[in-house]
Amino acid sequence: MKLKNLLNNVEIVNQKGDLEIDITNLHSDSRKIKQGGLFIAINGFAKDGIQFIPSAIENGAVAVIVEPTVDINSLEYDIPIISVKNTRKALAILSCNFYDNPSKKLKLIGVTGTKGKTTSTFMIKSILQQAGHKVGLIGSIAVYINDEKIEDTDRTTPESIEIQKHLANMVDNGVEIAVIEVSSQAMKLDRVTGCEFEAALFTNLSEDHISKNEHPDMEDYFNCKLSLLKIAKNIIINNDDEKVKTISSILPEKNIITFSIDNDSTFKANPENITITDSYIDFEVPINGKPEQIEAAIPGKFSIYNALGAIATTSVFNVSSQNIKDALKDLKVLGRSELVPNKLGLTIMIDYAHTPSSLESILTAVKSYAKGRIICAWGVGGDRDKAKRPVMGEISGRLADYTVLMSDQVRTEDPLQILKDIEKGIIPTGKPYKIVVDRTEGIRYAISIAEKGDIIVIPGLGHDLYLERNGVKYPYNEREVISQIIDEMIANGETK
Repeated sequence: MKLKNLLNNVEIVNQKGDLEIDITNLHSDSRKIKQGGLFIAINGFAKDGIQFIPSAIENGAVAVIVEPTVDINSLEYDIPIISVKNTRKALAILSCNFYDNPSKKLKLIGVTGTKGKTTSTFMIKSILQQAGHKVGLIGSIAVYINDEKIEDTDRTTPESIEIQKHLANMVDNGVEIAVIEVSSQAMKLDRVTGCEFEAALFTNLSEDHISKNEHPDMEDYFNCKLSLLKIAKNIIINNDDEKVKTISSILPEKNIITFSIDNDSTFKANPENITITDSYIDFEVPINGKPEQIEAAIPGKFSIYNALGAIATTSVFNVSSQNIKDALKDLKVLGRSELVPNKLGLTIMIDYAHTPSSLESILTAVKSYAKGRIICAWGVGGDRDKAKRPVMGEISGRLADYTVLMSDQVRTEDPLQILKDIEKGIIPTGKPYKIVVDRTEGIRYAISIAEKGDIIVIPGLGHDLYLERNGVKYPYNEREVISQIIDEMIANGETK
C-alpha cells in the first residue's frame, strides 16, 4: 500500500520525504519491522521511540512516524519521516487502513469491566457458536476462530496492529462475529481506535489498575472503560453495579440492555431460584418472554452475573434459549474457577483472582458451599499497586481458614517483601498463615495440610503458563506442578 494512502485519517503535524513509496508492513516494535516497513516510534514509559529508528531501518524500515514534539529536520535519515499528533492513535488508524478495516466486515463485540471479561467472552463465543455462527475471540488466554486456537496471548488486549491482523485473518476465514476483551489500558492507549463495535458489555467496576503507569484514580479508570460503550451501537450493563448502572443516564441515546439479580433489568435472574454448588450454578431468567432454567459449569455467584451478561449480549443476535442452555451447561474456561483433577481426590481450584474484589468474590463463593476448611495459597504481582496488598491480606485472613503466602509474578521486586506487605493485612485477623516464598513449595505445603472436604484455592496465575522474574518468563503450568507434587508425595508416602 502507498504510504500516502496508509496515512488516510491520520492527523499529521509535519512531514518530509516521498509519500508515494510502497509499504509492505508496519509495527511499533523495531524488531518486528521487515523490508519495506513503516516504523511507528512511540514513546514508552521508559524509553523514547526515536532511539529505535536505526534498528528499524536496519531491519528494513523505509519510512518512520514520530511524536509531534520531534523536530523531523533534525533526524538525518534518508527516508520519509512524518510527525503526527498522537502516535498511538496513528498506529491504530494505520493498522485499520493497512488491513482494510476488517471490523466493518464482521460484527464486533467488546467486553470490558474489572472482573469477568474472559469468562464472559468465552460464554458469548460458546452461545453464538451453538447458534450456528462462526466466531472469533481475542482475549487474555488466546486468539480463537471457533474452537481452533490461532495464537497464545500475553495481555488482555493486544496492540492495535495485532488486533487488526487477527480481525483480518478472521474475515478471510469467514468469521461472522468476533468477541474481544477490552481493558481500560487498551482504551487509554488507543488499541481499539478505528474499530466498529456492534455491541459492548460492561461487566462490573471495582478498584484495580490505580498506579502511576495505569490510572491516577477511579474516575479515570471508569471513563476509559466508558469510552468503549460510547463507540458501540448496543450496550449491555450490569444493573446491580452502583457505578455501572449510572451509564443509562450518561448515555441515554444508546440502545441499552441491562442484566441483574437484585435490581430491575431486561434480563433479571430470579433471586428465589438460584442454586450454587462446588461445580455448577443454576438459575432462572426470562428469555424471549419465557422463564428459562440455565445451568453453567462454573461455580460462584459472579458466574451468574457473567452468564447473564453473555445472555444479554447475545440477545442482540436473536439466539434461542436452547442455544444458551446447550452452550453454557458444560463450558469451562482455563484458570477461571478451574477445578484440577488429582490422584488424592482433593478439591483444588485455580483462579485468576488478583485484585481485592476478585479475591473476595472467589473466597465468598467457595465459602458458600465449602464443607471443610478453605486453604488459600496465593501472592500478588510485583511492580503493581502496592496499596492493595494488605487489603487482600485482610480478605484472605477473614474469609479463608488458612492462608499460604507464596510468590506470584514478582517481576523486579523482592518476593519476600511483597509477601510481608500482604502479611500486614492478615495479622490483625488472627487467622493462621504461613509464608513460603517459592510458589511450588507453597502449593506443596497447602496440599500437605489439606484433608478430604477442604478446598484449596490458588488465586493469581489463572491461565498464565509462566512465572516472570527480572524480565524473564519461566514456563510454569500450575496444573502440571500440582500433578507432579502429588505424584512425589504419593511416591514418598507423604499423603494422609
